[in-house]
Amino acid sequence: MSDLTAVSTRPHPSVGAVVIGRNEGERLERCLASLVGLASPVVYVDSGSTDGSVAHARGLGVDVVELDLSIPFTAARARNEGFQRLLLLQPDIDFVQFVDGDCEVVTDWISKALDFMGGHPGCAVVCGRRRERFPERSVYNRLCDSEWDTPIGEADSCGGDALFRSSALLASGGYRAGLIAGEEPELCLRLRRAGWKVCRIDAEMTLHDAAMHRFSQWWKRSVRSGHAYGEGAWLHGRSPERHWVKENIRALAWAVGIPGATVLLGLAYGHWAWLLLGLYPAQVIRLRLRSGSWVHAGLSVLSRFAETLGIWRFHATRWRGQTGHIIEYK
Repeated sequence: MSDLTAVSTRPHPSVGAVVIGRNEGERLERCLASLVGLASPVVYVDSGSTDGSVAHARGLGVDVVELDLSIPFTAARARNEGFQRLLLLQPDIDFVQFVDGDCEVVTDWISKALDFMGGHPGCAVVCGRRRERFPERSVYNRLCDSEWDTPIGEADSCGGDALFRSSALLASGGYRAGLIAGEEPELCLRLRRAGWKVCRIDAEMTLHDAAMHRFSQWWKRSVRSGHAYGEGAWLHGRSPERHWVKENIRALAWAVGIPGATVLLGLAYGHWAWLLLGLYPAQVIRLRLRSGSWVHAGLSVLSRFAETLGIWRFHATRWRGQTGHIIEYK
């Protein structure tokens, strides 16, 4: 750790940025504009956009990586290739800020993150508060905004927007490129195993534009979460961390366990077994008391069915020996 400590105490640490995206349009324009002057170099990794994103990025002087789409695209792979380009441009870069292309970086975020990292040499990655840009436009956007509001302090994982110590990222081997979802928690798990800390500070970090206005978008996003739970538990569920085992059990219990038990008990004992289904409205009421929103509570219960579908999709793909494809909701 001594070498890493020396890096963190340089008077003027260098920081670059890696942005990933596909057909983000105005969202990408805001994202790149927010980074110019805050990080250098800035690398944009594009995964087959048809909306002029590549030309716009180059027009801002941003270095562009266009992914070879003959290889299955994942956000993890995009971040890895962006980081590799960043190292080619500046091999001794101290820190890298990863940003999703639908996010705008708050002006003073990077300076606050660097200040924190300078005083915490054991921290590999720091993140702040990601907020939804338009939470009032849909209940799904509001759910995202609530999801981003996680506790301050040492954390288990970060999200797609975070500032990494380059040396820690290199030592970890980077993101697991084949993961189609849940790549950040998986990376953070490996970093924590290596003795690093993942930290979240009380600072505004990014404005995110989920642009979720339809139930189908929310459903696909929940399926993607389930896929991440399934694959994460398959990779690390037997470890002491029991990575995402609880999330698998929770989803399967609500989407398979209760309906299955109801049917079996109904066949054995008659219609009284159907009272088990009363657990669903009871859970909605319990979550309503906690969240203050009937819609939030109802969607939380319904999401277990989408997550179970995602878990099944992962295992079905694995059993067939196939490669999973990204699950996009936009």
